[in-house]
Amino acid sequence: MGLETAARFEVTLTAVPLWLLREYLESVGGQTADDGSVVGDGWRARLAQVDDYQIGSLRVGRVRLELAGAPAAVEKTRKALEPKLIRAGG
Repeated sequence: MGLETAARFEVTLTAVPLWLLREYLESVGGQTADDGSVVGDGWRARLAQVDDYQIGSLRVGRVRLELAGAPAAVEKTRKALEPKLIRAGG
């Protein structure tokens, strides 16, 4: 896949644990690879735990999602994840 045909979507998600995000990606057609990434039809997602979001004594975990691949596959996967990532309270 050449760079001119690749699409990329990156976001840092708050209050979604890494294990749950991996399950969401698997539920939309991905399979966890040996390197920890999740691979689907025309896309690959890399997940990374990042520093917690903190206000005073409140700490909330965050995960970085990098989704890359064929433009149509990335868009379809992003849209399939969207309803799963809507959380009460933000």
